[in-house]
Amino acid sequence: MTDSSTNPAAFSAIPVQRPREQVESQLRRAILDGSIVEGERLPSEHALAQSFNVSRATIREALRSLVEAGLLAKGPGTTSGLYVESVDHNALSRVVSERLTNILDLGSVTAEEVATFRDLLEVPSARLAATHRDQRHLEQLREIIDEERGTTFDDPIVPVLNARFHSEVANASGNRVLAAFVSALHRTAHPLAFVNTDEELGRVAVTHHIDLYRAIESADPDEAVTVMRSHLDYLRSHAAASGASAAR
Repeated sequence: MTDSSTNPAAFSAIPVQRPREQVESQLRRAILDGSIVEGERLPSEHALAQSFNVSRATIREALRSLVEAGLLAKGPGTTSGLYVESVDHNALSRVVSERLTNILDLGSVTAEEVATFRDLLEVPSARLAATHRDQRHLEQLREIIDEERGTTFDDPIVPVLNARFHSEVANASGNRVLAAFVSALHRTAHPLAFVNTDEELGRVAVTHHIDLYRAIESADPDEAVTVMRSHLDYLRSHAAASGASAAR
């Protein structure tokens, strides 16, 4: 006689979520599917606790996890509440930048390590930009260069413009993950912030940016790579020379 009972091995246990996990997963799903839209303010902890029928401590744990994931952010002021962040590559960039800044502050990694990793991404970024850029990217790059040409080398905005230029090159690459990391790394460790800027540096750096723009405009990936490498090598050697001068 054949045993018609079901094989127990065909089933698997479904883990029961803790209250905090239930709250977190439902809020996460609501944010990702657009039920709660970007910029919307969440209800208070008290209101959420009543809605989910859990304690405020449980709500607080769930919200803390979503803040750490970059889905929620605190508004200005101490009592403004939490707001939904954008869920795209720009959000990824912000999270990476914030985490790296904290790690740098703790001393777990050095600014040199961050800078080296950033440089590793810059060359392929330039190559891809020459292949995938569109008119909008070219206009943005021209606008930044025009601002750089009208700025003196000692203006505090110089590192900001440099970061914007490199971030826009990464945007032109067509790879949003690459763009997110390049932007985050520039915000975390501005290359020019660790270099003694002088008139020569300002002039040469802008010249390199113009040459890189022309290579990208001409859709010449090999030339874009050559210019970017020259630019990074120059900044590195200038920084080394500045350090040696300061040590003497």
